[in-house]
Amino acid sequence: MTGDKVIDYQTLLTSLESETNLRLWAKALPAQIEQGLNSSRWGDLSQWQQVLEKLPNLSPSTLEFKDKMQIGDSADCNEEQRQALKKLLMGLHPWRKGPYELFGLDIDTEWRSDWKWQRLLPGLEPLEDRLVLDVGCGNGYHCWRMLGEGARQVIGIDPSPRFIHQFYALKYYAEKAQPEVAVDVLPLGIEDMPDNLEAFDTVFSMGVLYHRRSPLDHLRELKDLLRPGGQLVLETLVIDSEDQNHALVPEGRYAKMRNVWFIPTANALLGWLRKCGFKNERCIDISPTTTDEQRSTEWMTFESLTDFLNTSHANLTIEGHQAPIRAIFTAKSPR
Repeated sequence: MTGDKVIDYQTLLTSLESETNLRLWAKALPAQIEQGLNSSRWGDLSQWQQVLEKLPNLSPSTLEFKDKMQIGDSADCNEEQRQALKKLLMGLHPWRKGPYELFGLDIDTEWRSDWKWQRLLPGLEPLEDRLVLDVGCGNGYHCWRMLGEGARQVIGIDPSPRFIHQFYALKYYAEKAQPEVAVDVLPLGIEDMPDNLEAFDTVFSMGVLYHRRSPLDHLRELKDLLRPGGQLVLETLVIDSEDQNHALVPEGRYAKMRNVWFIPTANALLGWLRKCGFKNERCIDISPTTTDEQRSTEWMTFESLTDFLNTSHANLTIEGHQAPIRAIFTAKSPR
């Protein structure tokens, strides 16, 4: 399907065919995957595939998804093998979501995504035996944590093939310890999802809403993916404003990002959720983003949060907007 010995979606496709609401999508997926991993669209695709093909044949003795993301132990390979593995994985730079521990190798990613996970856990309905979708999942860090909470199947979608290859480098080793691990990441955006699926028990959208030109359309798309009574977990940028129904619409960039369209107050976003038909909407956490949580590392050497902030006023972005604050919301699809 991909011309790659590591990325194989056949088990997922077979699983989807057993889900009544997903059978038609399963038939359309092979063509979507082919398009998402098309070498004519992505000039570096062959380089990323070579990383997967050259992964050393190491067997992990441990596998941990619940309290952290760990595959293997330092005793499972020697230092020469570990350094060879590191050199290969650096070929998939930048690593943004994590952290990961792989055979004693610490993949210190740009984001401490585990901190976000801990903030959302108190508002998360149990994932035991749930079918879960993570929209805009990056390299799938949170997908692994969802599996660790007992989900029966986790599907992440992200249009970046670099992140897809990062995920499958890790899955290659995870499946050596536990065959047919029920988590996959597809090279798709939410616009590639069928309309009115109403199939997933839990849908996550984290770090996506402010990149959408129409945030209400994004919320409606998320609702259409949920089964009646399913839970939405939404994480996004918000602003603090005396006008509780305000939304910042940056005319230029926000924290050097080009495609930031709307940053609402938490109260405004709760109203958007209600307007789109969600029930039981709650804001469960609001936290300023710190330079301890998002920063440049050996595994992500490009600019990061420090470079996006005003050098004289750390509570402002370099453009003069309010510095990043992130909030987590939960809501239910109506029954």
